[in-house]
Amino acid sequence: MGRLENKIAIITGGARGMGEAHVRLFVKEGAKVVFTDLNEAGGQALAHELGEHVHFVKQDVTKSADWGVVIEETEKIFGPPHILINNAGISMSKPLLEMTEEDYRKIVDINQVSVFLGIKAVAASMQKAGSGSIVNISSINGLVGGAVGYTDTKFAVRGITKAAALQLSGLGIRVNSVHPGVIETPMVSQGDAVEQIKEFAKHIPIQRVAKPEEVSHLVLFLASDESSYSTGSEFVVDGGLTAM
Repeated sequence: MGRLENKIAIITGGARGMGEAHVRLFVKEGAKVVFTDLNEAGGQALAHELGEHVHFVKQDVTKSADWGVVIEETEKIFGPPHILINNAGISMSKPLLEMTEEDYRKIVDINQVSVFLGIKAVAASMQKAGSGSIVNISSINGLVGGAVGYTDTKFAVRGITKAAALQLSGLGIRVNSVHPGVIETPMVSQGDAVEQIKEFAKHIPIQRVAKPEEVSHLVLFLASDESSYSTGSEFVVDGGLTAM
């Protein structure tokens, strides 16, 4: 408890899944949290449940104007942020020859461009706070191959993490990426995906998929001062998949 005491955090894609787990853990550890999502009903319900140390903002992470609103509201309600978790993202598994240009640009905007916009928007505000930690949620597909579009963007998140870490280190801002494997979220816990994931889990060295909270604890470490000498690095939480 208290590992993020006196810290102010912004978390995107926080209304459900991994993002929701990050929000809950950060509040438990003492942070004041502004979280965003397009899912307004889910976001408002979570904010109401968690109370006065949480504020929800409806945001399209691909719009720079929305980022301006998020930073403005964070500073107004809690103060300049110390932490940004770029968590928002989508998956897409269309075969290359079936993917349209519209499909491709959509996943690039949400998974890749949003990370650039978030880093750029928050940097000046973090300087006011005196320090900062940015955690970009990539994927194991930012380390190894996978679906076209998704893999491309997750490699890009890994790349901008390293480039931004070098440029922002002099401002007291650290930037790292987290690379989850298969996580038990609403996206993989319904319909045909349930049986597919159960079968796939047999091939993971740890022989199960991860709970969202298992990713959140790694994100917490990187957001906190405990990781003060880590920047520009990738941190993998995949049950051993990429070790094979």
